[in-house]
Amino acid sequence: MTGLTDQQLYAGFIRAGRRRTDPALLEREPEQAQLRQVVTALGEGRPAVVSVTGRPGFGHNALLRWTARLAEERSIRVLRVSGSLAERDLRHGVVAQLLTPLGELAERSLRALRGQREPDGLPGLPELLHTTRRTPTLVTVEDAQWLDAASLHWLQALVRRLSTGIPLALLIGRTGLDPHGPEWLADAAPSARLTRHLTVRPLSPRAVADLAEQICGTPCDEGFATAATEASHGSPAILHAALHCFTEAGHRPTADRVPQLRALVTGIIGDRVGRALRGLSDEATAVLRALAVSGDLLNFPLNCSLAGLRTVRESRLREALEVAGFTTPDGSYERIRMPVARERILEDTPAAERAALHARAAHLAYRAVADDEDIARLLLQAPPIGEPWAVHALCGSFGAALRRGDLARATTYLDRALDEPQAPLQRARISLDLAGAQAVAAPEAGDRRLATLIHTPGEGEPWARLRVRALDMLLARGDDSWGRRAAAQALATAHGSERDDLIALYWYAAEAGPDATDVPVPGVPALSERPLAPAQAGIRAWQLAARGRDRTTAAELARRALEAGNAAPVMPRLAAAKALWLTDAATEAEDHLAAMVAELRRRHSPAPLARALLLSAELHVRGGRLDAAERVVEDAQRALPAAAWHPLAAPHLVTIRTFIALETRRGDEARALLDTPMPPGIEHGVRWSYLLYARARVAADEGRWAEALELFKECGRWRLRQQWANPIMLPWRSMAARACLTLGDKEQAQRLIREELTLARHWGAPSAMGLAHLCAGSLDHRESPADAGASLHAPRRLPTRLAYAEVLAELAGEEVTKGDHATATRLLTELSRLTVTPADSRLAERVRRLTARLEQPATPDDPTVPEEWAALSPAERQTAELARRGLSNREIAEQLGVSRRTVELRLSGTYKKLGITSRKELPARSRPTERDVTDGV
Repeated sequence: MTGLTDQQLYAGFIRAGRRRTDPALLEREPEQAQLRQVVTALGEGRPAVVSVTGRPGFGHNALLRWTARLAEERSIRVLRVSGSLAERDLRHGVVAQLLTPLGELAERSLRALRGQREPDGLPGLPELLHTTRRTPTLVTVEDAQWLDAASLHWLQALVRRLSTGIPLALLIGRTGLDPHGPEWLADAAPSARLTRHLTVRPLSPRAVADLAEQICGTPCDEGFATAATEASHGSPAILHAALHCFTEAGHRPTADRVPQLRALVTGIIGDRVGRALRGLSDEATAVLRALAVSGDLLNFPLNCSLAGLRTVRESRLREALEVAGFTTPDGSYERIRMPVARERILEDTPAAERAALHARAAHLAYRAVADDEDIARLLLQAPPIGEPWAVHALCGSFGAALRRGDLARATTYLDRALDEPQAPLQRARISLDLAGAQAVAAPEAGDRRLATLIHTPGEGEPWARLRVRALDMLLARGDDSWGRRAAAQALATAHGSERDDLIALYWYAAEAGPDATDVPVPGVPALSERPLAPAQAGIRAWQLAARGRDRTTAAELARRALEAGNAAPVMPRLAAAKALWLTDAATEAEDHLAAMVAELRRRHSPAPLARALLLSAELHVRGGRLDAAERVVEDAQRALPAAAWHPLAAPHLVTIRTFIALETRRGDEARALLDTPMPPGIEHGVRWSYLLYARARVAADEGRWAEALELFKECGRWRLRQQWANPIMLPWRSMAARACLTLGDKEQAQRLIREELTLARHWGAPSAMGLAHLCAGSLDHRESPADAGASLHAPRRLPTRLAYAEVLAELAGEEVTKGDHATATRLLTELSRLTVTPADSRLAERVRRLTARLEQPATPDDPTVPEEWAALSPAERQTAELARRGLSNREIAEQLGVSRRTVELRLSGTYKKLGITSRKELPARSRPTERDVTDGV
């Protein structure tokens, strides 16, 4: 509850910024002790000269006023004077202030000072010294940085005349950091034993906490004090003003209220800066604006040149800016002290002047050999320069920003580079790089830019490569339908290698459409059976592999595409890598893929890189390297965040993430991924079938076999429309067959598994045939599972290691359940040859449970098992056995590594098949064995 509107708060901190009351003197004990000694010595007739300096708002004038009050308490006469910016050019203005309290004694001198002509000598000085001999006097000079020259000369004369017989103390306060006092005081050559120089420091967080407690009336926590110190730079005046407004708004000094305090401090500093700016000379204002624009790039002489000042006393300007509290010296540089001040200075600079300053600053920075990105930051605020170096600096800065992961800044640099006049081909290349970067934050804008480039006319090989790369990048984003039309249109004017590549990209997009066909459209030639062009070879290899035909030719064509390197577009090479992997040349395919990933990282192509990484993650999953897959998926999403994926490509990402979550025992995460709302239109892309398969896997995992069967079959229909018959791509038939068996449809299950066996033999890859035979053995009870498991030993580098291992584990579980420990042991031995990581994956946990069961003594099966028991699936029998033992649904879920919902569904199916209504009836109907059936299915 603040009790104030935003407008009232703003008005409050402006009023607070102008308060003239002295802030509390905190952490000023050392300075107060020395000033107390001065007052005591003055009472004893000993003179002194003391300078007190500090940043604006640090309280040096407050110390002078405190000393004056102390002197008055001890009956010492105090004469107070103050310099001001408005009276800096008023001759003898401060001297007149000093003499006025002397009354008639100084009347003649005051008339002389106010006269038209220059007075002779030092009017009033003898009178002051005369009265001081009788009356100890303290003279305080506040804001001495604004003393007029005549008054300065007068005070120097006063200092020279001080001696041990004159009881006068001169106390000078000024803005700045002068550890040895002001220069004019040193020129007066006072005795060293008479002089003291005090510098006021910023407040520490501890002092700030005390101040906050005094003003707010409640204790201040450490986080708030630290933040307040940082925001205010330890300035007592700013803190005093801000905390009063803060308290009036009803806030308490706690860490959660730091944002409100920062807003107040920023407003107060901004208001003080604005008032201080109005008091500067035109020259000082011009230089300050130049400093605000150039930052730390240019030294002070160059900033004077930037401001348009050719003949100027630099030392006087520097002093003026330092005294006003705007800058601090740093060798030949001047640094603006606070970011808030810099922002306010730039705000007060007219827009046209600000743009011109940025342009001139960029020129000077370029001549001073500044870093490209420093020059580029200036160019962002400048109008077009019209010089080649500007484009070079902006493009170099784009690369630097990309390397550190600042994509937003990188796109800004290239967008600005396009404002510069340049050759059409160079402009097109910059636009292509910009479109690639926009794929992350503004993908639709990037797609439009790529579409323009695809249809940009231009003769020669560079233009041809640029158009091909633009279409390649567009397809990497996933819009296959649009890419197909764009390729067909571009082919009308293409020739040579450009035409070859466009034909390949057209057929890549056609393969990804909802209804793939080999029939060409008018103007687009069909791919030859053995194309020579690398890009076309890659697409043809993918067509053969997806259809499960001519494995030898597919491998040959895939190698032709991959060996061309970056001379071929990216997407055909990715298709070739997948095709080569499907031929069982997994190591070779993954090596080529790793090389492509490295190449795309160097090229800073987010969309193609993300697609390459996702393919790599898929291969890791299928190879059982789940930990590596998860790392690569994270890399893919860093390259291209999930929100930037095209709706037609997004299902593939969700599918891979779902598989990883399932296999690493994160079922809730898998379900959440599949329940995430998908953008409209994704069902029209070929990757929709991946999502259907993932949903079917989750449904099967949860025991929803009827739903899983329909999803597997729908996935299959999509694959068949694409003519993608190769079973090793997605083994939907064997999974659907398992669902059919569970639901009691053995005839359909056998038909599906026979189809898979036939297609696997037709493709001929050992991994495809081995997996199909293994699945047939686990599903067809006419063949012994042991024989199926022993019929084919998996090679060490089996590409489909995860699927193969899962079926082996299924077989082993069946044998353990039946009591055939010897066969189960052989299957587990075979399974041990297939490493699946990480060690806590679902498969690894399942193997540990099977091994533990094998070590338990076998118990013969009860020959009187009811007939209904045979109708239960293995998963239902396991769940029912644990429920019979009295375990709760939660305990069963934990032991089997499934969700509670899965347990409920399994028990519901069991009750229906056994003709019972509750778990209380299970002991009478279930198998009376003491084996602990704990392996997950």
